[in-house]
Amino acid sequence: MLTEEQVAFYHANGYVTTGEPLLSAAEVQALRDALDQVIAGTSPDRPHLLRNMAGGGLDSDKVVVQIVNIWQAHPAYREHIARPDIVAMALQLAPTDTLRVWHDQIQYKPPNVGTSTHWHQDFPAWPVLTPADLVTAWVALDDATMVNGCLRFVPGSHRWSDKHVGLGTNDDFSPQYDPAQLPPQANVEVMPAEVPTGGVSFHHGATWHASAPNPSPIPRRAIAVHYMPAHTRYVAAGSHVMDTRITVSDGEVLAGEYFPVVHPR
Repeated sequence: MLTEEQVAFYHANGYVTTGEPLLSAAEVQALRDALDQVIAGTSPDRPHLLRNMAGGGLDSDKVVVQIVNIWQAHPAYREHIARPDIVAMALQLAPTDTLRVWHDQIQYKPPNVGTSTHWHQDFPAWPVLTPADLVTAWVALDDATMVNGCLRFVPGSHRWSDKHVGLGTNDDFSPQYDPAQLPPQANVEVMPAEVPTGGVSFHHGATWHASAPNPSPIPRRAIAVHYMPAHTRYVAAGSHVMDTRITVSDGEVLAGEYFPVVHPR
């Protein structure tokens, strides 16, 4: 469980890391092996999406392997999204009587060619749901450091706006933003979140975050699970890669077989 101080830090800053590894070495290796199978096309089933977010094939000179709903493809990840310890922590950050998975997401920056993920907020990329109260549990399958492209956050940015129009990335990899959209006294400060293998960080759906390229010989594999509280509703006017899995009507609670309940069991 998270301490009271960690929960308070999350609500003030929009993210928190647990520090010590949560997954054992054996559990991490099982997820790595399952990821290899999914990428090779030898897993028991297929994910919802597998692509290079940077464009081109997985053998390109700039790669971020994105896999959406890897839990559909391999039982190791189906078990992971419902891990009691991670779910319990998510419930501390987004108190709710029902916690569902919006979707999971592998983001793998291979050695030497792993490219950047620019500054963004998650919620604007999810225009088919509301409100922005989702919590992401990001588990490192390798040491995530400044060397190989760990996450970086802007503390407190989740309290400024659910959607900062024009949020982008400068040439020096600092966040590009419109000061006129910020509240008085807002301080745009970038903080890295290094996470050890098997460790977890959590962030809010509106928190500004990014990750730099991975020019190192060390892979940077991670599994993010986006958890949504009971009051999350479907917005039919939006568009998202998960559209084909949504069966509820506009304004209804976003639920269904592809959005599994992890609490209560």
